[in-house]
Amino acid sequence: MVPADTPVWLAFLIVGAAMSVMVALRYFLSSGVFAWVTSRARPGLYAKQQRQISFEIRYSLIAAVIYGVPAGAVFWLWRHHDFALIYAKWDAYALWYLPISVLIYLFAQDTWFYWSHRAMHHWPSLFRLAHKVHHDSKPPTAWTAMSFHPVESVTGAIIIPILVFLVPIHLAMLGVVLTIATIMGVVNHLSWEIFPRRLVHSSFGASVITASHHERHHEEYRCNFGLYFRFWDKVCGTDHGLSRRFEQREDSAE
Repeated sequence: MVPADTPVWLAFLIVGAAMSVMVALRYFLSSGVFAWVTSRARPGLYAKQQRQISFEIRYSLIAAVIYGVPAGAVFWLWRHHDFALIYAKWDAYALWYLPISVLIYLFAQDTWFYWSHRAMHHWPSLFRLAHKVHHDSKPPTAWTAMSFHPVESVTGAIIIPILVFLVPIHLAMLGVVLTIATIMGVVNHLSWEIFPRRLVHSSFGASVITASHHERHHEEYRCNFGLYFRFWDKVCGTDHGLSRRFEQREDSAE
């Protein structure tokens, strides 16, 4: 642990580098596991996309630094200067608040992502500047989840560092939020549906985004902008349902 009396610039440099490595390792672990699952469940699905995957990994490593530096800085400020509303004692707040805080963080992330994501598609110049890199993955793979232009990475990296100064959260619950973000980011870009069809077409699938829903966004661009939930898409009339390609694939398999 970096001592509290370390100059701020040096502390941020050290913890930022350490957190960036951790984000990169999390990326390789999560995407690697689901790439392996894909190779077993859908042999050859990514066979012709090795060049694209290399492109995705390069941008994802840049994104890891952009996500890692502010996260490391916030963590150091919390540990040594109590600047954030993260807490480690289980009795600091009521136990019922633990899952509530997770939902607040997820909904806040989802709201920020929906509107910033929609803005990137609304203005062509912003799309070309920031979001085109992500959509250059055609179709997406298990390695696409963090493949962002640095400008887009900044928009995604700032939300949790802001939230920890506004909404109290237990350190373990923050870990839950990051785990959900990591797993959903990967599975929603697999180019195949990992969940059973009956679940996708259930009330769960009507509310929570899965690959079938997000793939439609990669097919049409101007719909299905959400991150975790279909709430804002439904409220704003941008929910166009599930991927036609996935539906056709499932129908032909029956």
